[in-house]
Amino acid sequence: MATRAAMHRAGAAVLEGLLDMPMEVVREVACDCGQQASFHEMRPKQILTALGRVYLQRPYYVCGHCHHGQSPLDRELDVAGTACSPAVRRMMALVGSEGSFEQGRQQMEALAGLEVTSKTIERQAEAIGEDIAQREQRDIQRAIQLDLPEVKVTDVEILYLEMDGTGVPMVNAETIGRQGKIDGLPARTREVKLGCVFTQTTTDEKGRPIRDEASTTYTAAIETAEQFGRRLYTESWNRGWSRAKKKVVIGDGAIWIWNIADEHFPGAVQIVDLYHARQHLWELGGKVFPGDLKRRMRWVSSLQKKLDSGQIESLVRTLRMFPPPNDELARLLTTEADYFSRNADRMRYAKFRAEHLFVGSGVVEAGCKTVIASRMKRSGMFWTLRGANAIIALRCNRLSGRFEDYWASRLVA
Repeated sequence: MATRAAMHRAGAAVLEGLLDMPMEVVREVACDCGQQASFHEMRPKQILTALGRVYLQRPYYVCGHCHHGQSPLDRELDVAGTACSPAVRRMMALVGSEGSFEQGRQQMEALAGLEVTSKTIERQAEAIGEDIAQREQRDIQRAIQLDLPEVKVTDVEILYLEMDGTGVPMVNAETIGRQGKIDGLPARTREVKLGCVFTQTTTDEKGRPIRDEASTTYTAAIETAEQFGRRLYTESWNRGWSRAKKKVVIGDGAIWIWNIADEHFPGAVQIVDLYHARQHLWELGGKVFPGDLKRRMRWVSSLQKKLDSGQIESLVRTLRMFPPPNDELARLLTTEADYFSRNADRMRYAKFRAEHLFVGSGVVEAGCKTVIASRMKRSGMFWTLRGANAIIALRCNRLSGRFEDYWASRLVA
């Protein structure tokens, strides 16, 4: 460790010498206001780099029209408005997206030999997440204006979209006036809507679908269903929606999911997650036969056979004909019958399996855990809307395999 620290100090000295080499100082540079900014002075700046802290002198200009000051070298080095180099900010984004900011501080010190505060990691990780989110919003606006470029990808056999929602704990200011899950109690969380896109090309020896390796990408945010629909449409377009031979949307029974599917993905095969539908039956069986396990197992098993074979009309008739012992159970049976009737065409599971399609939403449900919960729902965490959406954007970018592309695009810009 001592040797590493010494090498870092030596490297920092070399880097500082490179940055402090004589440079041509021009009298004027362009200002963002459209006028010219004049040279004011050589101003020092301290930057934390991957090798340690370095100091440099750079020309500083002030605009006589808008009085805005700037250093063109800061922009060239990508340190405008920050005292951390791109490499250090990249590290902070990585550790800040994986665990708590305090844990990230400890990792930066132990693994990189850099001493920073947890608040610095929070600011830098959220700033990078916000930049990623802003770039996504620009793509979404282009999609709204029907200005997305044609994606240059090979034809896709089957492209899947899956959607789900999961709650994230928020600070009190972000839940004021929002109804909680329990009547009379305020909300403690806000729903993150998560979408994932993946492809399928082959099946196994039994004809079961196989998800293409490393084909899953994610997009998510705390936003309205209308906004999320545009977000998921943009993601699917970038993944080659227009080139897919077959398109499939899978979700649970939430109405917002199917509204998005109807609006943005007309013509796609719509499938209600089989295991979610089965859960409806087993929960209903527990209320119909609360004290008789054998009758419950026999009744639900017969209904599940109809469900698995796609005989939804027969299942609905069975529910509607069942003699309820009280009004509460009658209302519950009607609600469940309406649920299955409304989603009948999305529950032709025998047909879907014959076409070698997935019938479960396990990919997005796993995403709710790995993308959202593992970082956002740890003990003692409470988020602001701004901070949560920034870290969510950062995690989706990383887990979609786009983090290096993002840094490359910053370099080009």
